[in-house]
Amino acid sequence: MPKRLFATLIGFTAILMWALLALFTAASGTVPPFQLTAMTFLIGGSLGLVSWLFRPGAAKALRQPWQVWALGVIGLFGYHFFYYTALRLAPPVEAGLIAYLWPLLIVVMSALLPGEKLRWYHGAGALLGLVGTFVIVSKGQGISIDTRYANGYFAAIVCAFTWTGYSILSRKFSSVPTDIVVGFCLVTAVLSGVAHMVFETTVWPANWQEWAAVLGLGLMPVGAAFYVWDFGVKHGDIQVLGAASYAAPLLSTAVLIVAGFASFSWMIAMAAVLITAGAALASKDLIMRSKSKT
Repeated sequence: MPKRLFATLIGFTAILMWALLALFTAASGTVPPFQLTAMTFLIGGSLGLVSWLFRPGAAKALRQPWQVWALGVIGLFGYHFFYYTALRLAPPVEAGLIAYLWPLLIVVMSALLPGEKLRWYHGAGALLGLVGTFVIVSKGQGISIDTRYANGYFAAIVCAFTWTGYSILSRKFSSVPTDIVVGFCLVTAVLSGVAHMVFETTVWPANWQEWAAVLGLGLMPVGAAFYVWDFGVKHGDIQVLGAASYAAPLLSTAVLIVAGFASFSWMIAMAAVLITAGAALASKDLIMRSKSKT
């Protein structure tokens, strides 16, 4: 299997894990957002630390220039900080949809990377995914932009550009081992803990099921997902990963339906068609390259 295709598939597993984010978050009870972020990133960082027990020397990956650390910490902590700020200051549907512009932004801005070109089908695929996401997030009822929530909308825009910048600029540091994400997670856990103490009141999970949900978050959507995403955007097809990321809200809704937290509707079917078509269209180059090697 070509290395670029392999890395892209590895990166796509992050999207599969992010599909569990809503379910685990809903099952985690009433733990405040920043507290939950601190807890789960601590678990996610510890996941990497445990792996170092079997890989002597992996900790050397932490010896990186300050630019690498700044990018990682701003990317992980900055994204979550502005995302939760947006949800506090604006209606969640509108804020969430604005924040989820990052897949489209990744596809468009990836054209600035060396060796990458933006083709019409990359943009068209990302737009189809955006429309599909709009359908599933708005539940077919549309959205309304109210200037009273301008600060929240602005935070959501900053959120989208923060994750886009992190994903795009990670390619610049493609030689940096993915083990550096361990450090990013642990620093994000500390900063989220500080934000929690400033903005929130501590609420612990009420029972073992809620604790299990927090553990699940830390191991997958807020843990392993960031490691495989780092590998994918550094070595895979970042335009395909950007467009495919629109599958996350769709898959998340499917998981909620299976778990009994949501019900199926025609809008979900429509979103599935749009997002799948968009991802396939944006993947045209990767698919053709794969076929040519078989």
